[in-house]
Amino acid sequence: MRRGITATALVAALALAATACGSDDETGSKSSGELSGTVTWWDTSSVGSEDKVFKKLAEGFEEKHPKVDVKYVNVPFGEAQNKFKNAAQAGDGAPDVIRSEVAWTPDFANLGYLAPLDGTAALKNQDDFLKQAVASTKYEDKTYAVPQVIDSMGIFYNKKMFEEAGVEAPANLADLKTVAKKIKDKTGKTGLYLRGDDPYYFLSFLYGEGGDMVDAGSKSVTIDKPEGVKAFKAVKELVDDGTAKTDASDGWENMMQAFKNGDVAMMINGPWAVADTLTGKEFTDKGNLGVAPVPAGSAAQGAPQGGHNLAVYAGSKNLDASYAFVEYMTSVDSQATAAGELNLLPTRTSAYAKKEAVDSEIVGFFKPVVETAVERPWIPEGGSLFEPLRIEYTKVLTGQTTPEKAAKATGDSYRKLLEGWK
Repeated sequence: MRRGITATALVAALALAATACGSDDETGSKSSGELSGTVTWWDTSSVGSEDKVFKKLAEGFEEKHPKVDVKYVNVPFGEAQNKFKNAAQAGDGAPDVIRSEVAWTPDFANLGYLAPLDGTAALKNQDDFLKQAVASTKYEDKTYAVPQVIDSMGIFYNKKMFEEAGVEAPANLADLKTVAKKIKDKTGKTGLYLRGDDPYYFLSFLYGEGGDMVDAGSKSVTIDKPEGVKAFKAVKELVDDGTAKTDASDGWENMMQAFKNGDVAMMINGPWAVADTLTGKEFTDKGNLGVAPVPAGSAAQGAPQGGHNLAVYAGSKNLDASYAFVEYMTSVDSQATAAGELNLLPTRTSAYAKKEAVDSEIVGFFKPVVETAVERPWIPEGGSLFEPLRIEYTKVLTGQTTPEKAAKATGDSYRKLLEGWK
């Protein structure tokens, strides 16, 4: 366990000072029975689609609490984790509320940057949350966040292209290769775009071969076991035999444009990509988008559990309004709106009974996928496991290293990161 003692003490002092503040507009107050002041929210959702919906939801909170001003800030996802850490450590510039990727939550909590939420207004109707969604919000038996969105991954495919090639969604990697060859022969297009600059897209292959990054229960590194090597071999073969095209940088944009424009027939992605996908020329008819489970490997079919939580900064000067804002943004109605407009999966069981969720085919498809998704290790270092893996994953796909060397190098990096792990 690695704690930032200086930062923790600083944030604790800030939190204490916040509770001792008066009732001026800057800090917020409930002395009159009304919430007031400013709540700064860092949202990390996709610009141009998700952000519009979440910003509008935040405006609904302001309507409910006229004396509260929600300062909405969209922070690029790739920058948010370090930006929050730097601001929290400095004690200056951190938001009151942050949309935290599930792996960030135990990291922030370990550093002392998050306010515990047990017993606060943020946690309303706790038993309504999906158990697998709640898992990432806990650290050392305390709750430090509220689950806003849960997700997993599937294979997106172009139905018209599949129909032209006379193929169906692949059930396993062997099927994937066969389907891709038929599509190439019939249409001249590549079967799959495999994102090569983000190791999150590698996890389904790792789980498919029976592997994982680490085993948190036994404090063991597992990425360099034979299953990990097989997973690296599996993705390399997809590129080498022409089943997939890949990239070493700007992978999201390259992948999305290739799929939306009909240059490839398939991509692996999650519900967060649906709104953007439907803006593509290939999907002006929304019915042309097909979604199926990720193809199984030699051992299993599996996809990672992901999602986002809402957490409150321990040094917030307006804790009461921040707790209320988190509760509002994770309420049944707010989650139903996100499901209806963005096809995002709720974290509350009762939200799935709402018309917006019931009417969403994507939500209906991904719900059972999420229920069987593989949980990632909820450890403070969980988010840090991806960078060493990214380096080696990209090197394998671009022919700069072998699967065996990549697995070993990643394992070596993990053992340096995870002190005392086997």
